[in-house]
Amino acid sequence: MAIKSFQAAKMPPAKKIVKNILVRDIMTKNLILFRPKQSIHDVMKAFIKYKISGGPVVNKYGDLMGIISEADCMKEISESRYFNMPILDKSVYHFMTKDVETIEANNSVFDAASTFFRTKRRRFPVLDNKKLVGQVSRKDIVIAALNLKSQTWH
Repeated sequence: MAIKSFQAAKMPPAKKIVKNILVRDIMTKNLILFRPKQSIHDVMKAFIKYKISGGPVVNKYGDLMGIISEADCMKEISESRYFNMPILDKSVYHFMTKDVETIEANNSVFDAASTFFRTKRRRFPVLDNKKLVGQVSRKDIVIAALNLKSQTWH
């Protein structure tokens, strides 16, 4: 006598739909911002206090003017030693990187990873309609990739 199965026919497993993760989904939104007239000493103190290695420089309207980093601060330290003077109280504007590359908030994580690889930068300001909305770092991209590891890459 044949055995009857009371199970329905098995359906093929549903494919997971992976949404394209955008930079806006992983970026840091609450930024420590710096001003062009701020002293480089204040910046160094903020780096230590907030455990960051750089941040955007904005004007009073919030428009991106540059980026200041630990490497930029090294210029100040180096110059003070060269001239045998204590560290001067020059402004951020004197040391910041003014020609800043940015990433658009609607770029995919994969496009952002390519940009990081191509430029060797550690962080990028994120713009949406030419307005600063956040910052994305290499670490943010790595974390997003780990979160995608069990899904199909698109």
